[in-house]
Amino acid sequence: MQYRKFGKDGWNVSALGFGAMRLPNLRDNTVDTKAAVDVLRYGIDQGINYIDTAYIYHNGESESIVGRALKDGYGKKVRVADKSPSFMVNTSKDFVRILDEQLVRLGLEHIDYYMFHGIGQRYFDDVILKEGLLLEMEKAREAGKIGHIGFSFHDNTTAFKHIIDGYDGFEFCMVQYNYMDVNRQAGQEGFDYAAQKGVPIIVMEPLLGGRLANPPKDVTAMMDAFPTQRSPAAWSLSWIWNHPAVATVLSGMASNAQVEENCRIANDATPGHLTAEEEQFISSVHSVFSKRAVIPCTRCNYCKPCPEGIDIGWLLELYNDAEMFDNLTAPRFAYNNFVPQNHRADACTACGACEDICPQKIAVSKWMPKVHSVLGPQTQT
Repeated sequence: MQYRKFGKDGWNVSALGFGAMRLPNLRDNTVDTKAAVDVLRYGIDQGINYIDTAYIYHNGESESIVGRALKDGYGKKVRVADKSPSFMVNTSKDFVRILDEQLVRLGLEHIDYYMFHGIGQRYFDDVILKEGLLLEMEKAREAGKIGHIGFSFHDNTTAFKHIIDGYDGFEFCMVQYNYMDVNRQAGQEGFDYAAQKGVPIIVMEPLLGGRLANPPKDVTAMMDAFPTQRSPAAWSLSWIWNHPAVATVLSGMASNAQVEENCRIANDATPGHLTAEEEQFISSVHSVFSKRAVIPCTRCNYCKPCPEGIDIGWLLELYNDAEMFDNLTAPRFAYNNFVPQNHRADACTACGACEDICPQKIAVSKWMPKVHSVLGPQTQT
């Protein structure tokens, strides 16, 4: 296993981290506890020393399963990361109550890395700052309940910089990062900004929920024809590990075979290992994917705020993702689980306010019904 410096305390983290969000399931979609414990321990045996979980993963089962896996001496071999669920924590009392509950679930007295979960600028300004949650983080650290303070992020580059600059005590951050997200979420600009500020970077969604591991036929053909032979997953992971600012890459692994494959890729993927030709090839793959998008939205957000509260740019991006990757599963999941029901595409009144100011002249009022018909609940399988 390759290891990389993580933070200022001199600790080295495994290049591959274990994300406990996609543990093996039974047929009824509950976690196969024994198999999950076994695969977590197998990963630790291969040298993984960073495990990431969260309050809501696997309907609340993930933390307790991680806790079981850490028994019998395994807890001494790893550091654990967990998250304060931003969608449930609105006051300091919420923060303290849920942190204490997480410690019980994990069977631990101390969580090594604790972060605000999936935050954006609105939550940072309206809840974290106004409700004094940074102070609660510091109190928890002083009390020995947590070790290091960070955040995981889902918003845009401007919001990411705002959060990084809004508190100089962040010791790490977790961002969605892969060769298709260089212009989305925190993006390459945000990634570079964190690196310049000396904030260690944890990478999540390296394969975009598996979409980059199972590309459409035209992309697969490109990869098959290229002189350097890598699997689609290996191309994506290798591209990320090529960046020296990456501390660790989280992967949700449900079998020993997946652990073995990812460990093999990690062992070969040292910083700067890609050749110039290979980097250019990944840029070409990015271009092919991008050309599959059918809506020319650049997420400039000129369309905000929508009178109906619709995040137009995000919904158009979800639809484009379905087209780009020939895969409806992840966009539908995001649409039906993370978009508030009263702010979905079917809430559009075709008022035309967004169309008047859209630089790309997108006919939003015509696209919204299509977005809802494709991604909405009536089309779920």
